[in-house]
Amino acid sequence: MPTRRHFIAGSSAAALGIASLSAAPESRAATQGAGAATTAGPSTPNLVVILADDLGYGDLGAYGQKLITTPRIDRLAAEGLRFTDAYATAAVCAPSRASLLTGLHTGHSPVRANPNGAPGALRAGDTTFAEVLRARGYRTAVIGKWGFGPEEGDQPSHPNARGFEEFYGYIDHGHAHEYYPQYLWHNGVKETIAANADGAKGAYAPQLIEQRALDFIDDHAAEPFLLFLTPTVPHAPSDIPDVGAYASRTWTQQNKGHAAQITHFDTLVGKVTDRLHALGIAENTVVLVTSDNGPHEEGGVNPDLFDANGPLRGYKRNLYEGGIRVPLIAWSPSRIGAGRTSDRPTSLTDVLPTLAELGGAPAPTDIDGLSAAPLLAGSPDAARHNHLYWYRDERGVTSRADTEDHGRATWLAEAVRKDRWKAVRFAPVRDHALPDSQWQVELYDLASDVGERHDVADANPSVVTGLVALMRSSWADTYVRKPFGVRAQVQGPAVPGRAFTVTATLGNGSGKAWTRALLALNAPAAWHVQATTATGQELLAAGSTLTTTWRVTPPATAAPGTRWPLTVDGTAESPTGPLRYSATERVSTVPPAPVADAYLSDLPWVSATNGWGPVERDRSNGRKAAGDGTPISFGGATYAKGLGVHAPSEIVYHLGGTADRFTALVGIDDFSTQQSATGATKASVLGDGKVLFTSGKLTGAGGPVPVDLDVRGVKLLHLVVEDANGNTAFDHTSWARARVTVV
Repeated sequence: MPTRRHFIAGSSAAALGIASLSAAPESRAATQGAGAATTAGPSTPNLVVILADDLGYGDLGAYGQKLITTPRIDRLAAEGLRFTDAYATAAVCAPSRASLLTGLHTGHSPVRANPNGAPGALRAGDTTFAEVLRARGYRTAVIGKWGFGPEEGDQPSHPNARGFEEFYGYIDHGHAHEYYPQYLWHNGVKETIAANADGAKGAYAPQLIEQRALDFIDDHAAEPFLLFLTPTVPHAPSDIPDVGAYASRTWTQQNKGHAAQITHFDTLVGKVTDRLHALGIAENTVVLVTSDNGPHEEGGVNPDLFDANGPLRGYKRNLYEGGIRVPLIAWSPSRIGAGRTSDRPTSLTDVLPTLAELGGAPAPTDIDGLSAAPLLAGSPDAARHNHLYWYRDERGVTSRADTEDHGRATWLAEAVRKDRWKAVRFAPVRDHALPDSQWQVELYDLASDVGERHDVADANPSVVTGLVALMRSSWADTYVRKPFGVRAQVQGPAVPGRAFTVTATLGNGSGKAWTRALLALNAPAAWHVQATTATGQELLAAGSTLTTTWRVTPPATAAPGTRWPLTVDGTAESPTGPLRYSATERVSTVPPAPVADAYLSDLPWVSATNGWGPVERDRSNGRKAAGDGTPISFGGATYAKGLGVHAPSEIVYHLGGTADRFTALVGIDDFSTQQSATGATKASVLGDGKVLFTSGKLTGAGGPVPVDLDVRGVKLLHLVVEDANGNTAFDHTSWARARVTVV
């Protein structure tokens, strides 16, 4: 029987379930080929990426740490490859992790700042290294902190939608600050932790994460797997059940806890490698250990006590070396020679292409990372970056970081490293388009001044000019990606007994041609699927796409008000072996149309998406949990009926052509305005995809805008709220008295 390793090593088209390729429309409800779910050869390694949270460059013994013990990671460094010039892709968590996952630096990444209100999110098309490897048959998991919202299952930014078939931990950035949470997520479901109910501290989340990670390794030891292990230590607060060997130190309790958290991380890494050895798979596994940014100074922790940034200037939030240069250790007993070091400037954007090359998977060509796989194998020929780029848009302030920035911690900042030169610049206003002459630029020669203490910009104007030009060229307001893998679009919703359209694209955004490309749509049982364009293509050139359209008809008996999965599989043969990409979209069978005048908050919706917490009925959108908002009000006037949302938001209602008017008041509500005057949104109403109303810019000071629309004949009514000022904080918006009257 073929294994998953045999699948990855290479197999015939039959193993992908590919029949003859149709050049004409095809009528069938496709079923998923079983062969693509099968499993790898000894040459295909397991891949483990372990990411610490706020671990500084100098926090490990292998990088000079004297007070905190990290014997297991130090041993990995001695047995493997230690990078001296590795870089996180940002100085704070969310943008760093987004860049790590997607291979895009912060001038191109979909998430470029820590959340300040609504959390950052990945989108369909933001290809992660998990999606790349899963296409080659890898079993994939992220266990620990995800860090991108919204905090709900079954949405495009959820780990399960971004290539990780197994997820356990924290979805939300803020929730991950709790070491004794009352719940963690398992895939799309919240799992209550009874031992932590009512503020109890019975279950330490890093220990729960550790056990899930070890279980995943056990479960998939016989097939190739990717484990992205992201514990929250040593992020503040310094919570830990036992400070262990540090109990007798004369340090503050916060510093003892912080040191113990780092040692806990070290022990976790040791347990992972011990389990790999015990299962006999260590020789065929590559482990990477690193951090998302420099050391923190939060919750009473003193990073200077531990010399957490080593010889470097700066901390978390700084674009100086101490905020972005991080430990990086690569270990694999049979693949990586012992006792090696590398001074190659290596960004964590390199993780995606490196894992792809190790796993024999095509990678997108429009990423910023470069594969370091040859370097791991001992070759000096690994590609080197022309330059590395960083962007910072941070509103959080900590004292040491602000001191290093000379009081500019909340200014926009950029940095570039090219060879020995490092430039950092600050914008006095929060506008990236500010003319270059108004930025404050510093230049450092890292070859002679790794601590960045001597600004040599005045003595090297031509170098400054060149590096500023690189900063400008590295930035794109919107970075348009080449299609890669499968994307699906449903032009629903689904009306029982009526056809709707599904369109899918298989994009070859890699650098080499694929053959025998095929798209197949899997619909629920008894649904009729009719392809109206070709489903197959013999040659899919690099940079090209295969697009297929189907007409899909749910049975007349399909239950209304139900969300149904539609999964598109895209398969092909690449030069390194067979591929399978999948995308699942959900379509709702519409609830009944209203038969009498009604407030929308009393009607079931077809679908509702929201940027922060759930859409609220008859309350403003609150701090996060359902029902925690205040009554809807504008300028002190309260409204008993309505909908509370937070940009970006879209609610869809089925009117079925029965209504004649829609009325509402829409605006930034008092709940938002009382917290901050900075919220700004734009509201729109669409009928069957046609724009019927646009509000212009809404602010708390400007008050609500009345809506009164003729909606005769409209089947689907969309209420849309978008951010209007590039800042999604305090964008709580309400549709007060939202009501339809029926003909």
